[in-house]
Amino acid sequence: MVDVDLSQPPFSLLDDTGRERIRGGLDLAYYDRDEIILEAGQPGQYVFIIHKGEVAELDTSQPGETERIGHYTSGDLFGAISILNGQSRYRFRAEQETLCYLLPRVLFNRLCDDYPAFAAFFHQRLAHKTRLLSERRVTGGISMADFMLARVADCMRPPLCLAEDATIAEAVRCLHEGYADSLLVTGAQGAGMVTKTDLLEALVLEGHEADSPLALLAHFSLITAHPDQYLFEVLVLMTRHRVERVVVTEQASPVGVVELTDVLSHFSNRSHVVSLQVEQADDLTTLAAASLRTPELVSGLMAQGVKLRFVMGLLAALNGRIIHKAWEFSIAERYRRASCLMVMGSEGRGEQILKTDQDNGLILDDGLDWPDCVEHMAGFTETLVELGYPRCPGNIMVSNPDWVGTESQWKARIVRWVELRDGDSLMKLAIMLDAHAVAGNPALLEGVRATLFEQASRDQLLLSYFARPVLRFSTPLTLFGSLKKPQHGIDIKKGGIFPIVHGVRVMALERGIAATGTLERLDALVVDGRLDGRFAEDLGEALSLFTQLRLEQQLARREGGEAASDIEPDRVVVQSLSSLERDLLREALHIVKDFKQRISHRYHLEYS
Repeated sequence: MVDVDLSQPPFSLLDDTGRERIRGGLDLAYYDRDEIILEAGQPGQYVFIIHKGEVAELDTSQPGETERIGHYTSGDLFGAISILNGQSRYRFRAEQETLCYLLPRVLFNRLCDDYPAFAAFFHQRLAHKTRLLSERRVTGGISMADFMLARVADCMRPPLCLAEDATIAEAVRCLHEGYADSLLVTGAQGAGMVTKTDLLEALVLEGHEADSPLALLAHFSLITAHPDQYLFEVLVLMTRHRVERVVVTEQASPVGVVELTDVLSHFSNRSHVVSLQVEQADDLTTLAAASLRTPELVSGLMAQGVKLRFVMGLLAALNGRIIHKAWEFSIAERYRRASCLMVMGSEGRGEQILKTDQDNGLILDDGLDWPDCVEHMAGFTETLVELGYPRCPGNIMVSNPDWVGTESQWKARIVRWVELRDGDSLMKLAIMLDAHAVAGNPALLEGVRATLFEQASRDQLLLSYFARPVLRFSTPLTLFGSLKKPQHGIDIKKGGIFPIVHGVRVMALERGIAATGTLERLDALVVDGRLDGRFAEDLGEALSLFTQLRLEQQLARREGGEAASDIEPDRVVVQSLSSLERDLLREALHIVKDFKQRISHRYHLEYS
């Protein structure tokens, strides 16, 4: 009986009996360098599992080097689709001396009949396969059904409710008897909230009498959630909106309340109280201590298999709060009211997980007189460095006067960039499209971005120029084949992340979509009718996969003792991936190739 590793999907979808049937039915075959293992058009007779060596997948209809569309190595399998389709669409050729286990067609078909999940694996799209990957990533005995996948309904407490004509005295008694810190006030305006702090301030600081109506104190602009939402999403909401309570509603009626203490006590891992430490920080020293714990938070979330979209959401909210508080500690209130601090790049899109370089700028109100602004901005850049945000190599920071200006100056810059449409100007337009306000007056940024859309969204020639960088970098479909030394890895940002991010950004600009996050832009493009929902989902899954593979290798290098300055952030070493991860990576890169072809057609670009 052959000893072959069957622990990875799709073989992990079989039971022990099914895996033993495979071991008992395998043969071993040797192929010399350049030998054809499976020819295009040939009926599939075997599923090939590579024991040793490398195999190239070739599209014989394409000329020259463009025929190479895939690369397989030890642990990978190929040939299953050839059996299911009746013949092979592509040629598979040994790149070096290669040993393959052969799973006969008859046995493969019987396994597909006996194990529907095994059969379904070969027909599933990327979104389904990545769920298998997430399930395999859970470590340390922590269940996927634990805190991060728990629902709001698991944590909410019944609301205490009083009518709007109830008195402050009645509210105090209600809170005391209910051992609660807040209650809901119901009336014609809907539900409002009153906290113990509100009652204390009303009685002591504002001079209200104990028999004053409760409705005078209620806050009717509530942050709400649904019982079926993830607790993780609620933590993101609390962080983003700087609140400690969320009202749970069904059909617009309150059914519960979730408090920050409930959420944090639902899970014991201390890394998840980083958000609370950020909120409690009252100076730059304590804020820096909380900020520097975010890699610990990321590692904890990834170890639990939390979906990357949620991780990005929480880290974006946390980074926004850290920078916002740093701005409050550093800048006088009169200047904060009349300016807008914005973050850009991956931070502006909410896609920065581990801190990389700073990308920020400042918009000033046209009437603001700030004589020592330059000195303040130089100091603020240094403050962010202390908080763990490295300097931007391209100098896109508030310490650079080119990224500081009045609202009118920013609008003039955008008009100039649109007119010039050279490489530098197009890059700056892309940066501003991703800008997100984190402190000050967000209306200033809204006005600048409105000018950008007015100037650029209907200029077809500009859009064509703007789209060209999508095709700048080749898609590394062969994974190993183009590398001088495979351990150097592939640049996943150039080959996978950037084409999706920028291609979606171009389409969002054309359609006037204000969202800055790539996933949110994809959702909006589907609603707009510009992208098919299934293809948009595949693009989002491909982006998440690239980001996750990159992040995991970054974390592994950090844990291995590499200095942050020595880590190549965009390098993914393919040999370190499991066979399932390599399979998903191949599929995701083919989705990128398809997207690039669509972009080239839509914006009249040459693509080979």
